[in-house]
Amino acid sequence: MKSERDTGPPVYQQIKSTLRQEISGGHYPPDSAFITQRALCERFGVSNTTAVRVLNDLVGEGLLVRRRGLGTFVAERTTAERGVERVISCILHGLQDSYVAQVLSGVESVCNELGYRLLLTDTGESAHREEEALRHAQRAGVDGVVLYPVEGRGHAGVLSDLRSQDVPVVMIDRYRPDVICDAVTVDNDDVGYQLTKGLIALGHERIATLWSETDCTSVHERLAGHIRALRENGLPIRSEFTALRRYWPTDEHARQLQLQHLIELPEPPTAMLCSNGYVVAAAVHDLIALGVAVPDTIDIAGMDDAGPYNLLPLTVLCASLPSKELGRQAAQLLNSRLSSADALGATERVILPVTIRNRQSTAAHLRAVSTSDI
Repeated sequence: MKSERDTGPPVYQQIKSTLRQEISGGHYPPDSAFITQRALCERFGVSNTTAVRVLNDLVGEGLLVRRRGLGTFVAERTTAERGVERVISCILHGLQDSYVAQVLSGVESVCNELGYRLLLTDTGESAHREEEALRHAQRAGVDGVVLYPVEGRGHAGVLSDLRSQDVPVVMIDRYRPDVICDAVTVDNDDVGYQLTKGLIALGHERIATLWSETDCTSVHERLAGHIRALRENGLPIRSEFTALRRYWPTDEHARQLQLQHLIELPEPPTAMLCSNGYVVAAAVHDLIALGVAVPDTIDIAGMDDAGPYNLLPLTVLCASLPSKELGRQAAQLLNSRLSSADALGATERVILPVTIRNRQSTAAHLRAVSTSDI
């Protein structure tokens, strides 16, 4: 067997395959105590982390069971023999977006590895449809829920009901301060902080923020990081630049009035920090309509790359999110809950790093101007 440092298929998969064969071959009789974590490490020469993952996966597959205070035992009958299949409800919004599609891809990859069946719902930005999907999952008796929640704090009751029924919920991209559950997010505070530092390094001291969602933790943390960077550099916090006000999606006239107010200030912004790719696209369109060239007059930065297409050529700086890994980590965290004897223990929040890309990292960049200037 390869060591953990070797390339090739993951070692834990090789170990699982060996142990599956031994269980099915009767080496470990049903209801007997299974090899301990320490013994597994010694036998295969692997770390505790790898040993725990192997045992968790075998529990998740129904080959092993955990008995609190006693240890891990071979299941009397495997999941396949019982005809039992674990079902996961995956509730997302905005599946037409490439970012969300990649999140789903990550969730699906783990569920396929574990043999879980996935029930998918796209709530389409609707809090009402999200609540309906959660209640449907509750009635259907699913084993767990992966949720990319819409903004706001509605339907806390059904989330509390799921927890009371020992159904774990893992949120993706943001969390709910009013709800007890696990979450997998990116370092949103660092997104706002690093992008603002980068814009300041380019000479920008007046940076306006443009938002889409306004009532979710990811947005609040990005704004907090932005303000922290301004303060560290001795720059003023101007309410007209940092107001949490929806810019997109609104009608074009309202958007352009909002931008016109900013660019007609005695000291207008020289850069705009946009919450996502959709806001970047709308801002560029509206600035051109107002006769403002991008980037000649104003620079654009994006807080994430969610959007209809690659907008890096239009931005001087852009945060790139590990979208597929968000999905994978969420599904793995849910699996660890389902495999644990204490499925609803202390909640866990996994925070993934982001990558900040600049215009020089793309093969070309775009200059956007009104056709009347050509």
